[in-house]
Amino acid sequence: MANFTEERVLDVHHWTDTLFSFRTTRDPGFRFRNGEFTMMGLAGAEKPLLRAYSVASANYEENLEFFSIKVPDGPLTSRLQHLKIGDSVMVGRKATGTLVIDNLKDGRNLYLIGTGTGLAPFLSVIKDPATYERFEKIVLLHGCRRVAELAYGELITERLPQDELIGEMVSSQLIYFPTVTRDPFRNRGRITDLITSGKLFSEIALPTLEPAHDRVMICGSPALLADTKQLLVDGGFVEGNHGEPGDFVVEKAFAER
Repeated sequence: MANFTEERVLDVHHWTDTLFSFRTTRDPGFRFRNGEFTMMGLAGAEKPLLRAYSVASANYEENLEFFSIKVPDGPLTSRLQHLKIGDSVMVGRKATGTLVIDNLKDGRNLYLIGTGTGLAPFLSVIKDPATYERFEKIVLLHGCRRVAELAYGELITERLPQDELIGEMVSSQLIYFPTVTRDPFRNRGRITDLITSGKLFSEIALPTLEPAHDRVMICGSPALLADTKQLLVDGGFVEGNHGEPGDFVVEKAFAER
């Protein structure tokens, strides 16, 4: 298939019984903007099993990383979750998506709002030096049901601040706010509730959301997308796209499933 490359699995990490991530080789010709997704999957007997996956690695990194849920009866993930080092996967040659900073107007603070595996595109965005050049503060909100599902916490809080390229910017500009709904944890509640109540802003010591200076990216469950978009529209925010940058962008190509 000319539209795909065959890549080799280099590493697999199972976060929980429902979440895993894996790293693969990267074709030298594969180009993408941080925050974009591509089609990825496995060769099948009749036709390949494919779905859209955000690239969790940054566009300057040598390998590709993907973050996935496990669906027991899912056509693709029921097989994908059993990947082992050395296995082959198919990766699309073309990347696209709305969660790129080019689709946002200039602003002061950038809010990255994700639930579950909706964190994936933001992992590449927070590794991009251009993100820190465009915005003063980057607030990464990750909502999950359980504490164990808050994947990549160590990367965000410990490894990235030590990174040679972006460590200093991460340390001074990135605010990480994980929150859960079903376990005892320092931050509890749905992201939209934390925004509307004002609790989020008192915790991170920033003003409430204003379209004059805040920009927002959203990725995750259908409920998150719908509720957060409505909250922003009601607050006077204008949605952006590839043709016209706006105050916020939503990844509509896929919802967590």
